[in-house]
Parts: sequence; structure tokens; C-alpha cells
Amino acid sequence: MGLVIGLMVIGLPVAIVFLGVNVVGAYLFLGGTNGLGQVVRNGVQSLQNYSLAPIPMFILMGELMLHSGMAGAAIHAVEKLIRRVPGRMPIVSVVAGTLFAALSGSSMANTAMLGSSLLPQMLKSGYAPRLAIGPMVAVGGIAILIPPSALAVLLGSLAKISISALLVAGIIPALIMAVLFITYILIRALAGDDVTETIEDDGSFFQRALPFLRDVLPLFVIFVAVVGSLLAGIATPTESAAIGVAATVIAGLAYGRLSLSVIGKTMMETAKISAMILFIIVGSITYSQILAFSGAASGLLKVITAFELSELQVILLVLVVLLLLGCFIDQVSMMMITLPFFLPLANSVGVDLIWLGLVYLLSLEVALITPPFGLLLFVMKGVAPKDISFGTITLATLPFLGIQMAVLMLIVVWPEIALWLPRLLLAN
Repeated sequence: MGLVIGLMVIGLPVAIVFLGVNVVGAYLFLGGTNGLGQVVRNGVQSLQNYSLAPIPMFILMGELMLHSGMAGAAIHAVEKLIRRVPGRMPIVSVVAGTLFAALSGSSMANTAMLGSSLLPQMLKSGYAPRLAIGPMVAVGGIAILIPPSALAVLLGSLAKISISALLVAGIIPALIMAVLFITYILIRALAGDDVTETIEDDGSFFQRALPFLRDVLPLFVIFVAVVGSLLAGIATPTESAAIGVAATVIAGLAYGRLSLSVIGKTMMETAKISAMILFIIVGSITYSQILAFSGAASGLLKVITAFELSELQVILLVLVVLLLLGCFIDQVSMMMITLPFFLPLANSVGVDLIWLGLVYLLSLEVALITPPFGLLLFVMKGVAPKDISFGTITLATLPFLGIQMAVLMLIVVWPEIALWLPRLLLAN
């Protein structure tokens, strides 16, 4: 554990950190050179897992949306449709961000696109930075919760949780969160934080709705195809991901937005991200074995089970540890460090694994905007105007962080709000 933290502190990539630690740990605990051979065998076996196939396909969907310009066109269409409501532009960012999250599955791409396309316009219109920046950063994290979420597939694979159930479990919390974001913006705007925007006359409602009908609804069909095929029980996660990729390619061709340069850039970015995730998966299998063989996992489990914790207490323990770790390390590292300890503990007291997985996903989302090292805070700093300080971005995000925490506690206390949908899926 000390070696993991030390290598992360000096800035090594997560995949390299865990592979390096595995080499040392395998040599010490798995039988010297025989242990190093086991590292190689584990790597081969872990990548032969068919359930990992949706990861590169979901990433491909998001990259196609981003580089083809379909996502940008959809955001512009939403902006034209929403008119004359308090806090109009921040509400546009929440609606557009939720829409893009359902099409891309990428939190960083979501925040970066919103920040680069809408933030300058919002600041120019006179919105206070705290109301302009906060929604964009917060809504980026929703991409973790809803399909196509590569992180949900990774968590399901590592924790042996139903990937289909985990993919749909986050839909209800994500929608609740988006509604609460909009409600908060309306309250703030009505309290005087809104500005009087100069809105150009774009014609009748039908003229303004035409871009939405053209650029948004066809893309929404992609989301329905992915989620609908899962809920209906007619497709596995891998098959639904393939349906999503095929539908995205068809949409790109129909819009005339696919060129050789777009396809080349999309495939390269997909390969980079997928390779990084697969390297992490290779490292996670051996890491779990080392913890088991060394006695670390079982020893900690004995200590904790001696307290005879209830299901709710175990979930709260998981929650506290994840929220603390989320202040300092990234989402994948949080999963890899904690799952070998918490998964056996959850099984020992009979915790519903879908509930556990959902708490993980919600905690990972909160960690994206938790200071001082929330990843989306740095993404927004990278695309925001230079006069916007990191402190301003952090303060703007805090109210929305509170909303995310409230939804997380709601799911902890009343899990049935979210679990009925995955249970419906499993029943099918």
C-alpha cells in the first residue's frame, strides 16, 4: 500500500503503478520467479474476459460523438430551444450535459465540451462565475452513472456484479440529480443571481425546435437502443454496446459528419483510453491475489467482522473510506485499492452487490469534484478563461457537491429508489 501511494505521489500513471507493485508483490508473496510467471498468466486470463468487450465500444461511441461534432450540434440545439426562463444558460448546461452523458459516457469530455462551448457565452452574458461554472463541473460526473459508462462496466467486471444491472442502476439517481441541479439554479436565479440576457429573436417555437428535432432526437434513439435492449432482456451488455456503436456510426453517416480524419482520430483516442483501462485490469487481478496470499485482505476482514456490523453500517464504512480517498486519488485507483477488502466484507454480511456497486459509482462521481484533487476541477480550469482561478471553480462547485452528497445519502438510506430498475432487468 505504501509503495502504491509513493509511486502515485511522484506522478506515475495508475497502470504503471499497479503493474510495478505487482512485480514486487508477486516476487515476495507468490513464490519468487514463479510469482512473476503468475503475473503474466493473470494478465492473459484477465483480458480474455468477454464482459470487458463493452468498454472499448462505449468509449468508441463517445469519441465518435465528440470528434464528429454531433455532440456540439446537440448542445447548440438545446441552447436554442430553451428560452426566457430564470437561469437559462446554466439550465441549458445541465440539460445538455445530461444528454451528452447519455451519449458519451465520458465525464472529462462532458465537462470540457460544456466549458469550452458555453462558458465564454455565459460569462459574456453577465452570469456570475459561481452560477456558470458549478453546473458544468457537476453535471460532467453524471456520465459515470448512466450508459454508456465504461467505469460501470469496469466496476462490474472487477467486483463480479451484473454489468447490465449496474449500467441501469444509475439512471434514476442521475435523473434525480439533474432535476435537483435545475431546481437549485432556478432558486438562485429567482433570488437575484440571474441576469437579463439579450436573446436574439430566433423565430417561432417551431423554428427553434427544428434543430432539436434534427440534432437531438435521433441521437436520443441511440440511448434508447442501448438501454432498451438491456431492459427488455434481448441483449447482453456487449451486444447493446455493439448496437450503440452501429447506431452512432449510422447517425454520423446520415449527418455527413464522418470523414477519414474523424474516423482516424476517433480510433486513435479510443485505442489510447481502452489500452490504459485494460492495463489497469491486468494489474488489478494480480493485486487482489497478492492481498489474499499475503493475508492482508483476510486479516482486515477478521478485524472488521469482529465488530458484527450490519448491512447499513458496512455501506456507511465503504462510503466514508471512498469519500476520503476521493479527495486525493483517482476513481480507478479507488476501486483497485478498496474492492479486495470491501467485496469480501460485503459478501460476509449479505449486502446487495448492486446496492454496493451503486454506492461505489455515486462515490466515484462525488470524488470527481471533491477538492483539492477533483479531476473535473482541473478539466474546467484547463478550458476556462485564464482570469478564472482554481479557487473560484472550487467554490462554484460546492453547492452542487452538496446536492450530490444528498442524493448519495438518499440511495444509502433508501436504496429501493434506484434498485427497482435493475431488479426489473434481472427479472427479464
